[in-house]
Amino acid sequence: MSATTASASGAAASPAPSAPSDAPGPISGAGTGSPIALTSRAPHVPADRLVAEMVPPPRFGTVRFDNYIPAPDQPSQAEAVQVLSGFAAGLGTAPGSGGRKRWFRREAKPAAPAGPRGVYLDGGYGVGKTHLLASLWHATPAAPEQKAFGTFVELTNLVGALGFQQTVRTLSDHRLLCIDEFELDDPGDTVLVSTLLGKLVEAGVALAATSNTLPGKLGEGRFAAADFLREIQGLSAHFRPLRIDGEDYRHRGLPQAPAPYDDDTVTRTAETTEGASLDAFPALLDHLSKVHPSRYGAMCDSLRAVCLTGVAPVPDQSTALRLVVLADRLYDREIPVLASGRPFDELFSEEMLNGGYRKKYFRAISRLTALARDAKQLVAQPE
Repeated sequence: MSATTASASGAAASPAPSAPSDAPGPISGAGTGSPIALTSRAPHVPADRLVAEMVPPPRFGTVRFDNYIPAPDQPSQAEAVQVLSGFAAGLGTAPGSGGRKRWFRREAKPAAPAGPRGVYLDGGYGVGKTHLLASLWHATPAAPEQKAFGTFVELTNLVGALGFQQTVRTLSDHRLLCIDEFELDDPGDTVLVSTLLGKLVEAGVALAATSNTLPGKLGEGRFAAADFLREIQGLSAHFRPLRIDGEDYRHRGLPQAPAPYDDDTVTRTAETTEGASLDAFPALLDHLSKVHPSRYGAMCDSLRAVCLTGVAPVPDQSTALRLVVLADRLYDREIPVLASGRPFDELFSEEMLNGGYRKKYFRAISRLTALARDAKQLVAQPE
């Protein structure tokens, strides 16, 4: 069995968290001919919710090291489990604490050690990096409020919501910060994250991150990385790279993604599926430009399916990057996506797929394809 086959099945039983009071309420009329429109949702997300939600998403709520099954022909996967298990165990006690858990003795928090203070999981799409990162979060012996888990985008959004100094103060009390999908998209993010992680390491916070790019190569193809070499090298110094090889489990041994349906089928399915939304794809893309990406998760609250008509290639890079964030939030929440129009592997132009953001676009295609397969069972059968 492949490693990430376990990550898919192991997370499936994870219950979705209850929606906070400020989240959109239940979908009125769902299943009765009146599906909701995502374009009608522009939720307010307070800063305290952003912090409280920095935990592994529902898809990865039940993953553990023992249900990650390394592929026999990929020794790096077994090595990753061993290294990360040891890393988690090492966070259990503080020097001089006599074996007591450090959250009972916050004054015993150790100073930053010499050398890397974190691990950096580097590998291709769908090899189980997020499964392992979430397993590390679960295995670290600390209270949930002393561990943080979020994507790189969610971390930068947190800084935007709280301000830099308050983010440092909030996260400095944590034992572990897990950053999924670590990428640097612009020089501002490079300086911001470099400074933030430096402050957290000084405070004794352990770091773990996943990416498709080695830490010393972050930013390449997106901006003049050479001009920010000091910051990039500073980021790299915080991490021990850990390579994980393997093929994308979302395509391994599985049928091809189902072909798009016609508009009538998508509409009928939305109207007969409880908790479904229905939107025209161009209108949804326009709406995403008016909602901050930090709110895309809240847009998905209480949804059980997303139905889209008229899927077409995205017109520009800004739109494409917003769609990537939405795809990540849908995938985290295991929300099936049923669509008409063009197949998901035609969303991004060849120029985009060959450019600096190609890894993000390939991840979005992979995840949307998996969600399209999940949606197949929702299709209403004609009588």
